[in-house]
Amino acid sequence: MSYWPEFLAIASAHFFAVASPGPDFAVVLRQSVRFGLDNALITSAGVGAGILVHIIYCLVGVALLISQAPDLFNLLKYMAAAYLAYMGIQALRHAKPGQVEQVHPTTTQPTESFIVAFRRGFLTNALNPKATLFFLSLFTLVISIDTPKWVQLGYGLYMALATWAWFSFLSIMLTRARVRTFFLAKGFWFDRAIGVVLLLLATQVVLL
Repeated sequence: MSYWPEFLAIASAHFFAVASPGPDFAVVLRQSVRFGLDNALITSAGVGAGILVHIIYCLVGVALLISQAPDLFNLLKYMAAAYLAYMGIQALRHAKPGQVEQVHPTTTQPTESFIVAFRRGFLTNALNPKATLFFLSLFTLVISIDTPKWVQLGYGLYMALATWAWFSFLSIMLTRARVRTFFLAKGFWFDRAIGVVLLLLATQVVLL
């Protein structure tokens, strides 16, 4: 049996899902501008690894449990909203009015451990209820129940790698000198804009 038609349907749906702006994009954007390329690439790897959480619970049948247990889904939703709100508040509190310094990409930039960067990307994706809904739909409507588990795992690994590649590409684009210089020159307003976006996303998740 050929699984190419199914794979192409999955790849197409995944491309449009990963390319649409959301919490992952907001986090990678902030990491790219604030901490530079290396940090953003690690964050992107975390986002890609977060995909595997959704794949695993779909493969072991937990997805069916989540779909039939509103309280469990709501718990996931509130955890995600709390995490996004926490990051949003962090961004809003980063620089106070009158204390903002203009930073140039060639000067010493703030640092963050790669473990923290990876965890930030991982949790942002793993706790994303929109991703939960996407994979629930994918594994119930697109992927046939007759598709072997090892093939489904292959689909999941592809999506994790494709997600990592997409956000790594964005990281490279966002850390280009002109782009980064622009955002850093507007550092105070940029952090606040990202903070507001994350808080709005948290509100949207609660209302989901």
